[in-house]
Amino acid sequence: MSTFTESKSVTGLSPTQSRLMEVIKYAGLTLLTVLWMIPVIAALSTSFRTMDDITLNGFWSLPSQLVADNFIVAWTNARVSTYLLNSFIITLPALAGMLFLSSLSAYALARFRFRGNLFIYFMYVAGTMLPFQILMLPVFRLTNALGLFDTYLSLILIHTAFQLGFCTFVLRNFMRTVPHEILDAARVDGCSEFRIYWQIILPLTLPALAALATLEFTWVFNDYLWAIILLRSDTLRPVTAGLATLRGQFNTDWPVITAGALLATVPTLIVFIFLQRYFIQGLTLGSSK
Repeated sequence: MSTFTESKSVTGLSPTQSRLMEVIKYAGLTLLTVLWMIPVIAALSTSFRTMDDITLNGFWSLPSQLVADNFIVAWTNARVSTYLLNSFIITLPALAGMLFLSSLSAYALARFRFRGNLFIYFMYVAGTMLPFQILMLPVFRLTNALGLFDTYLSLILIHTAFQLGFCTFVLRNFMRTVPHEILDAARVDGCSEFRIYWQIILPLTLPALAALATLEFTWVFNDYLWAIILLRSDTLRPVTAGLATLRGQFNTDWPVITAGALLATVPTLIVFIFLQRYFIQGLTLGSSK
């Protein structure tokens, strides 16, 4: 009797009511999960169907037969393999550049006091609020004037520059939580500032770096707008822009396009699987304070 009274006083509900609320909660979460999975299930179903089957029976009908040839066609004939390689050539250098440069600027803003520190920090923050769509024409003219149009380097530099603000904002706030005593002890032992940054700060900011790496890899890898603005050659297109070229004016093979899109999601899934532990740590930093 005392246990029942205590549990009811803490939760405000009887055990039966609490159990009912749990059932309702999990039923609602299950329903939301199913609704969220509908596009994924539809994409998987479409990728294993033929275009004739979709045309005759409709998109939401059950497939009459399942075929795996769409993935082979997408990988070879639709050149998804080339487009994926282009995406990695663009994404990996841009990711390395933005993380390295933003960590340097974040360390300076977080650990050094100088005139204009807050002004520079606010400029980084303000840059993240600027819609990049309004900069399409200036960026296009700049890359054309520098001779970078229709090159990998144009996309690498643009992605690196545009993501520096957000990365610096996140890393600067995290680096400020590192105790000053650790850095002071390193300076007493004769460590240079770059060695403190490289051997102390970076290992301590690994969760934040991993969270940023996951987010930025997904963002750059899935970019479509800058790819169609700064690239003209089909041999240089990343996978997002390359898949868009598969849609013709009079004929569109949706199963092949969907199969190519599913292949394009594999790298981001692999990155998240390997970095999810650090990604979750980076998202929950400071939640217990």
